[in-house]
Amino acid sequence: MIITVLSIAAILYLALQLEDKISLPSPVGLIALSIGFHALFGDLFLLTGDAEHFAALVILLLPILLIADSLELKLDDLKEHGLSLFYLAVVAVALSVVTALLVGDTLFAEYNLSFAAIIVLFAMVLATDPVSVVSIFSNFALPHRLKILCEGESLFNDATALIVFVFIGLYALDGGEITFGYVAETSVLVVVGSALFGVFIGYLGLIGMKTTTNRIAELLVLILTGYGAFELSEHFYALLNLFGAHSHMHLSGILACIFATVTVHHVMTKEIAADNVQLEIEENALQRESMAEKSSRNLIQHAVYKIKATVEERDRHMRTKEDIQLLAIVANTMLFVAMAEIVDMDLLWHYKTEILVMFLATTVIRAAMMAKFAIITNQTDKMTNVNFRWWGVLTFAGIKGGLSVVMLMMIPSSFEHLEMFKAIVVGVIMLSTFIYSFILLAIIGKNKEIFAQELEEEGGHH
Repeated sequence: MIITVLSIAAILYLALQLEDKISLPSPVGLIALSIGFHALFGDLFLLTGDAEHFAALVILLLPILLIADSLELKLDDLKEHGLSLFYLAVVAVALSVVTALLVGDTLFAEYNLSFAAIIVLFAMVLATDPVSVVSIFSNFALPHRLKILCEGESLFNDATALIVFVFIGLYALDGGEITFGYVAETSVLVVVGSALFGVFIGYLGLIGMKTTTNRIAELLVLILTGYGAFELSEHFYALLNLFGAHSHMHLSGILACIFATVTVHHVMTKEIAADNVQLEIEENALQRESMAEKSSRNLIQHAVYKIKATVEERDRHMRTKEDIQLLAIVANTMLFVAMAEIVDMDLLWHYKTEILVMFLATTVIRAAMMAKFAIITNQTDKMTNVNFRWWGVLTFAGIKGGLSVVMLMMIPSSFEHLEMFKAIVVGVIMLSTFIYSFILLAIIGKNKEIFAQELEEEGGHH
């Protein structure tokens, strides 16, 4: 166990050093170092050892990554860019699946895949990884709106891809009949239900936070809120059955976790803003009192106490956010180390053609969806205008991650193409992490000055 902790700490330290010294994105460093570590030391330690245990690890760590990313989302941004994010995370995913159904048979003709199998396969590689995107963006001064579009899309499109995978792909694979009515009803029920349930759990979390002024306790309430929303929504049918409703209704743990965290963050941010106003009032009162000929000692003491309490509360909120980010970095490292363990080079080499075909197909489909988005945004005032530079960033921000492997584990073991699907999913994750990351770095590096200028102009508008 100690070897495991030492190895994870060392790999994370080296990845962060590479990021600081040569601007190598930490996900790329983490995967490369983890694969190198396993090549050198073999099975010195195993976090998971196989894809099934890896999927369990992803589900264990996914909520902390979602909480960390959701704390970066502001409700005002979601309102302002809601339409754009809806297109990117919902419409683009749906259109990509439709495109996949049209070309899937041609791409994998020799396998004679059913419609259900094509939906399952493409849904797995449409889910993007917010961690990698946030990690790369943190090294550059980018326009706030561009960051919101990329980070918001990768957060919400995970939920959409998972809904398509479970409620359409697996349902059809199991013999269920897919009708337009079924798709529409399920989508609305799951999305609206998960959002409302997440907000409800978020408010429960806020009640919990009011019970403590201890920073660690506040951090634990935030973790309980995110994980609670995730777990309870995944087992929503069990909750309903407790109250006598015999239902099999599932909600989206990802969506519920995001909405619960955004709710807590929004209320906390509003309180911090109110605290800042209160600070100014107290400071002004203190200045007036100190300049008065006969100043009241009680009044000054009261003002100092209020200022101290307000600053402490504000600092507590800020430090809780930093603690969550630290936990997310460690969780992310564990995921990448575990991912290196499940990479079977022989299997990847055996299906190299299928992996390359899938990687190129999903890249072209994503580029087309982002181009369509750019055209739409330039024809309406209700969405953020996307230029050619932004189109490039949006296209290559589609790095895949651990959620794809979780979906892989949900496919019945009796499915005849399971081995090929495993190879394709892991292969596409690897290729997108390395290739997309470097293309993204090249695009941002080449346009660094223009992006910085756009950021400045944005500041002028606000």
